[in-house]
Amino acid sequence: MRERSAKPKRAPLSRERVVTAAMALADEKGQVGVTMRAVAARLGVEAMSLYNHVAGREDILGGMVEAVFAEIDLPASTTDWKQALRDRSASARTVLRRHPWAVGLLDSRKEPGPATLRHHDAVLGALRAGGFSVAMAARAFSVIDSYLYGFVLQELSLPFTNSAELDEVASDILRDLPAGTYPNLAAVVTEQVLAPGYDSDDDFEFGLMLILDALQPDKA
Repeated sequence: MRERSAKPKRAPLSRERVVTAAMALADEKGQVGVTMRAVAARLGVEAMSLYNHVAGREDILGGMVEAVFAEIDLPASTTDWKQALRDRSASARTVLRRHPWAVGLLDSRKEPGPATLRHHDAVLGALRAGGFSVAMAARAFSVIDSYLYGFVLQELSLPFTNSAELDEVASDILRDLPAGTYPNLAAVVTEQVLAPGYDSDDDFEFGLMLILDALQPDKA
C-alpha cells in the first residue's frame, strides 16, 4: 500500500511572523491593508489564532513601527555628530522609501517600544556628544526629522518611481507647456531634471547639509 506523503510542517506562529506578514501587506497595499483577517490569510491561519501573539490591530501596528526603527542605522556617538546624523538620515530615508506607509506611523505610538526608544536615545546621544545641550539636541532632532519626513512624503507622492519614468513625465510636461508662458519652470525641467546625471539623492543631500551646517553646538 502506497504511503501518503507527509505534509510539510508549517512554521509555528509567533509575534515576529505576524508583524512580518503585516509589513508585507502594508508594503503592497498600504496601512489600510493591514487587518486581522488579511494578516491571518497571509499566514494561512484563522484570525483568532493571531490573538495568541498580538492584542489586536493596534498592537500589530506598534510592532511594525518597532521593526521599521530597528531597520534604521543608529548614529554612533563616537563619530563626528554631523557625519553621524548625515548617515542616520540617509539610512532612514532608504528605510522609509522601502516602507511607504511608515512615515505617518513612526511617531504615533503612545507607548513606544524598545527599538523606538533606542533609536531616539541614540540620535539625541550623538547630538549631545557633539556639544548640544538637552534643549538644542531636541530642537535639532525635530528640525532634521521634519525635513526628512517631508522630503520622503514628497518623493512618495511623485508620479514616477525611477529615472526612466521621471524623464518620461518631465519630457511630457515640457512638451505640453505653452511656449514662453512658464520660462522658469521650463528652465528647471530642461537644465535640472532632464540634465544628464540628475539624481534626487543630490537634492536630499543638499537640503540635509543646509540644516546640519546651520546647526551649531551650544555648549563649550
